[in-house]
Amino acid sequence: MNRRATQGEPFPLPIDNRPLKLAPGMQGLLRCPVCHARLELSPTVAVCQRATCATRYPIIEGVPVLIHEANSIFTLADFTERRTTFFNLAPSWRSQLLDRISPSINRNVKSKANYRRLTELLLSDSPAPRVLVLGGSVLGVGMEALLERPAIALIESDISFGPRTALICDGHDIPLEDGSVDAVIAQAVLEHVVDPYRVVEEMHRVLRPGGLVYAETPFMQQMHGGRYDFVRFSYWGHRRLFRRFAEVDSGVVCGPGMALAWSYTYFLLSFVRARWARHAVRLFASLTSFFWKYFDGFLVDRPGALKAASGYFFLGRRSDTILSDHELVRGYKPELTEA
Repeated sequence: MNRRATQGEPFPLPIDNRPLKLAPGMQGLLRCPVCHARLELSPTVAVCQRATCATRYPIIEGVPVLIHEANSIFTLADFTERRTTFFNLAPSWRSQLLDRISPSINRNVKSKANYRRLTELLLSDSPAPRVLVLGGSVLGVGMEALLERPAIALIESDISFGPRTALICDGHDIPLEDGSVDAVIAQAVLEHVVDPYRVVEEMHRVLRPGGLVYAETPFMQQMHGGRYDFVRFSYWGHRRLFRRFAEVDSGVVCGPGMALAWSYTYFLLSFVRARWARHAVRLFASLTSFFWKYFDGFLVDRPGALKAASGYFFLGRRSDTILSDHELVRGYKPELTEA
């Protein structure tokens, strides 16, 4: 824990007078992640306005770094010193070359349609919706539908710097005012947080009444993201995670074909250790399995896909009622999962 920063003492900052990446209308929503008080923003530092807290947070290249260090696996120094957090900001040329020449084994079958639906729901609820994106350093698959509507304002946050990062924060303590956004998006995020239940509670807190949540979370995917890979959810486990939300829609987003390609790839990788060999195996595996994902266009809506999916989505609305475990279990229908 960086005691100097959390006690309000000065910490070294680069001279940087560039404007904040967050739109002016979004800056007023920011709150101290420690005590939820308002922040005073300058080009290089954000200061909590509660005298008993007075925590100082760095602003780096226009990006506020609002981390509650006592509750997070990250520190302010991780960002002021530009350490690698989740994404490797300087990948090797070999890794970059491999990414360019290897066909992808991934396919988010439902993402584009789901984001179009989310966009329409948002604009039917509000003429100027505000959307928090967790894991928003890069544009998620299908999110173009949101960008095409200028009325929708995005707060793109992440735990890593990236081309779209406008706010550094930890989802366990979202630094926004209660009830301040119309939607929260977490695409391929919740498997990478220590306590997904806490993160979903925070999503519920910052949403307005009836606000929307959209999440995509893996089920059958091997470990990825290095040390930051913690959990997986079945379809029913994913529904329980969002038990404080009324379901609008849910189902398979990445199908059995993609799950099979991942398993095959990691099966082959288990035979080798040397870095060059792993690169070669990844290339071979992708060349010999990438086409399996195309079966998912046919399989994704079939009942058996719920048991064999690579990942699920959930679209819901903030609710004041909680789905009980009894209701969850009673809602199980064998015919939904029988092949």
